[in-house]
Amino acid sequence: MAAQGLLVASLLCCLVTTCYGNVLFSSLKKTIDVTASPKKGQVLRAGIDKITVTWALNKTVPAGTDAAYKTIKVKLCYAPISQQDRAWRKTEDNLSRDKTCQHKIVAKPYDASNKTVQSFEWVIERDVPLGTYFVRAYAHDSNDVQVGYGQTTDGKKSTNLFEIESISGRHASLDICSVCFSAFSVVSLAVFFYIEKRKGKAASMQQK
Repeated sequence: MAAQGLLVASLLCCLVTTCYGNVLFSSLKKTIDVTASPKKGQVLRAGIDKITVTWALNKTVPAGTDAAYKTIKVKLCYAPISQQDRAWRKTEDNLSRDKTCQHKIVAKPYDASNKTVQSFEWVIERDVPLGTYFVRAYAHDSNDVQVGYGQTTDGKKSTNLFEIESISGRHASLDICSVCFSAFSVVSLAVFFYIEKRKGKAASMQQK
């Protein structure tokens, strides 16, 4: 009997682990309304610009839908155009393997009694790479398992997308500085040769 009890307990543990570790995105309900401040096609700068995100429970969902919600985690996610030929950003239905949303914006406790819109202002981190993005929020339960979501784009991830310009990219100001420095170097070199030539002529005149 003890052996049977141990076997049943082991199976239950395996089942719980499997369930918690293999949440499918396709199984989640879109229960959260999410907005982000960037306009469609807007280009933002990493390390400089800010994104204001808001979220709230969708008013059309049945009462009690959010009973298990304990935390809201908001993330910056890659749009399909920025996932092409990049396996390290690949979308997987199994959220434990999904690489769509790699940049954390904020995580906040969820209060089911507070139905007001929540917001957070986020300065885009300096290490966010060049790409096209949207914002997604996941609702997590007490076991930190995803149980609902919302996002700023449609199901095909093709609307309300915005771009972020990496801080490591080339900027017009850097190019201008580079050109100015090059021009200064050329002029300095020309002046140096001119002065040396004048000195050489002066020395020749003195010898005569």
